[in-house]
Amino acid sequence: MARKIHINQPLTSRRIIEVLEKNPELEKITCPPSLYDRIPPKYLKALKNLGIKVEPRRRRKYAEKDVKIIRKLISEGKTPKEIASITKIPIKTIYYLKGDMKLKRGPKPKYDKITRMRVRKMAEEGVPAKKIAEKFNIPLRTVYYIIKKG
Repeated sequence: MARKIHINQPLTSRRIIEVLEKNPELEKITCPPSLYDRIPPKYLKALKNLGIKVEPRRRRKYAEKDVKIIRKLISEGKTPKEIASITKIPIKTIYYLKGDMKLKRGPKPKYDKITRMRVRKMAEEGVPAKKIAEKFNIPLRTVYYIIKKG
């Protein structure tokens, strides 16, 4: 039936016979590298004599279209959690498939740059933090944060 198959189970003599019976026109068998290392050399030689190649190869679970969708969603500003819920792909896989793309930044500051500069300037001029907070209608704690961190 198939000319090429991928197996995930160890190749035993019984398994080889089953595979050959189901696929008489078989030309190539692929398997995970860890499994390939455990196949006895005499089985590999026997399959080679029958004209069947056995190759170690990882089978990709996600296609290139999945990677493109993930990258598109990241460029639109979606978070990995949102992407995972949309695509039904685990979050860890989203991080892996995004490659070297940067994720969107965290939350933007509540107060714009001009307001923060004015707060710092007033603090440098010696205006008490409480008066600055009242003038800009900003919580006192936030005024101290802006003065300290910017």
